Amino acid sequence: MANVVLKNISKNFGKKEILKNIDIEINDGEFVVLVGASGCGKSTLLRMIAGLEAVTSGDIFIGDKLVNNVAPKDRDIAMVFQNYALYPHLSVKDNIALGLRVRNVAKCEIQRRITRAVEILKLEDYVDSKPKELSGGQRQRVALARAIVREPKVFLMDEPLSNLDAKLRSEMRSEIKKLHKKLKTTFIYVTHDQTEALTMGDRIVVLNQGLIQQIDTPYNIYNHPKNVFVATFMGANPMNIAKAEIKNEIMVMGNISMSLNSMPVSIKNKENILVGVRPENVVAEGNPLYPFNIIKFSAKVIFEENLGAYKNVYFKVGDSEFCSTVNAQIPTGSEIKFSINPKDLLFFDVETNEPLYKTANFGI
Repeated sequence: MANVVLKNISKNFGKKEILKNIDIEINDGEFVVLVGASGCGKSTLLRMIAGLEAVTSGDIFIGDKLVNNVAPKDRDIAMVFQNYALYPHLSVKDNIALGLRVRNVAKCEIQRRITRAVEILKLEDYVDSKPKELSGGQRQRVALARAIVREPKVFLMDEPLSNLDAKLRSEMRSEIKKLHKKLKTTFIYVTHDQTEALTMGDRIVVLNQGLIQQIDTPYNIYNHPKNVFVATFMGANPMNIAKAEIKNEIMVMGNISMSLNSMPVSIKNKENILVGVRPENVVAEGNPLYPFNIIKFSAKVIFEENLGAYKNVYFKVGDSEFCSTVNAQIPTGSEIKFSINPKDLLFFDVETNEPLYKTANFGI
């Protein structure tokens, strides 16, 4: 096992700068997720750690070793790709063993490692099968087993679940987390899926346009985003954001208004701010969650999404579209009364998009 340290990493392809001044310290045995939209540089960053891409500037350390000029095979890492990259003519056992045989590992040691890997990933019944006889989830388990037998210091995973259907993705998320707990090895995992990032990572690195936006725990990423991008990118439903005007210590946001008497000067002195609230914190009036001191307003539902266990309903707040997660059957066109607990509001600067204050404090 080993820690991984990235110091001032930048990457250019020709004149195009893909990554800019990346600094990350990943602890020994930690599960860190790199997340961002397509083109943000997350896979390029992973490939530089693996040695598959050269660093334009900066240093990469695995353990105490500077690895900028170390070949991928000598970095003591194992990588799992989006495509399984299995040899179709080889059995599961031979696919898992191939890398060890190339390295001239002793036969008895190869067998020991294969036995351990297939037990961990529940592949005992498939060791003689060919890849075409396996499901997508089973093939991905084989790819993981092939990485496990390397017994590397660091596991690198580049969107390994993106080819699976929703049910299999959910199952494999659990399998990979269980695997991490068993192996206690450093995992660096790339995904564009916010749910994967929030459910799997000990810490999350949020990237946008080659820059780190925030490095933090899933809880803090979701509840205390460092800027509007993180707030609206992370989560199954993005945070609602709307522009508000402040006059005489009254905040007005569309047809919503509230007193700012107890708010800090950093907010009250602003003429315009951005206000954020998560969809699950915009509730239909009558919900006993907020029995007093709540913000109440009415809105007409302009669109609805039925997601089975709950429904997203959309409506306008000023010029912004808001989403509320509800359990009730609310049809499009309905005029609904909603409530928000002031403690669930976040406030951002209009120009910097950074937080003005972590949460409203109304003594609730």
